[in-house]
Amino acid sequence: MKRILILTVGYGEGHNAAARGLAAAVSETGAEAEVRDLFMETFGARQRFTQKLYLQCINRAPALWSLIYHALDRTPLMRLMMPTLGALRRRLAAVLEEKRPDAVVSVFPAYGWLLDRLFAGGARPFAFHTVVTDSITVNSVWHRCHSDSWIVPNEATAAVLRKAGIAAERVRALGFPVNLRFADTAPARLPPGNGEPLRILYMVNHAHATATGLVRRLLAIPGIRLTVTAGRDEALVRQIADVAKAAGREIDIHGWTTKIPELAMSNHVLIGKAGGAATQETIAARTPMIITKAVPGQEEGNARLIVENHCGALCETPDAIVETIHRLTADGSKLWHQWHSAIATLSRPNASRDIARFILSPSALSEK
Repeated sequence: MKRILILTVGYGEGHNAAARGLAAAVSETGAEAEVRDLFMETFGARQRFTQKLYLQCINRAPALWSLIYHALDRTPLMRLMMPTLGALRRRLAAVLEEKRPDAVVSVFPAYGWLLDRLFAGGARPFAFHTVVTDSITVNSVWHRCHSDSWIVPNEATAAVLRKAGIAAERVRALGFPVNLRFADTAPARLPPGNGEPLRILYMVNHAHATATGLVRRLLAIPGIRLTVTAGRDEALVRQIADVAKAAGREIDIHGWTTKIPELAMSNHVLIGKAGGAATQETIAARTPMIITKAVPGQEEGNARLIVENHCGALCETPDAIVETIHRLTADGSKLWHQWHSAIATLSRPNASRDIARFILSPSALSEK
């Protein structure tokens, strides 16, 4: 049995979603897949603090995060940080010694740098592959360390890595490893128009203070059906329910849910932030996207992917969102049909299996 070790970290949901999707596909083949967050295993409470600090930074001080992101991209900051991660490096060495994997897959760039230090000047006893979770705007920390391959979500991102000097044969545009349910379940929806309402999924993953106001304005638009996910914010769930009741409109409300694939595939358009997982899951569902926010750096490329391929829009104010929904309901939902046709060309719902097949192939496993 082949053993595949998948290394992740909880900075945002994109890394963990990619790790879970790939692990499910690898396990499906009969190989052994194990997902480990060695940052959490090593640092515990300190890691939880840094994750909260990261979220606070991107949500409340995006200009500061932009400076940090560009410093990582353009300076030797990552290399200078390596000596401070001795405990993490020792943890990684212990896990490798215990598990003896045939291949290691990283969905977070720091692990590649740690492996370079562990095996400096010597051959690794396993293949190493990097799954890049960003699109187009790819920080150089992803590719300034060694990897047998870089697996990217789309051809536009592959072109960026090739331009950065990565050998073409090491860059694989195999897609983003989304949940297998996107491949195994067809989108359950009729197209909007001709009496079918425009079904909108609003994922409240930032700007909670203005969410109820936006819901109120959306419910005033005829010809729509609204579904809202509000995460673990129970107070917001109650507030949105009250808004819908006052408007006399039906609404589907979810708190924290594992049914995002089904919700994405049963609605016509998704409103939400351009996170790595959210954007790629929207593409897998062939559901056009209205982007409400793109974190400077890594999420800017996700927004560009949607906008430049004409399968959604960047709308950073409630006014812009409402205006775009009006456009999507007009003229028999003509704009939605255009967006849907465009996003279908990007969609790779079976990417997890394609990536697993590549990683387990004899040629990939022999890369050591």
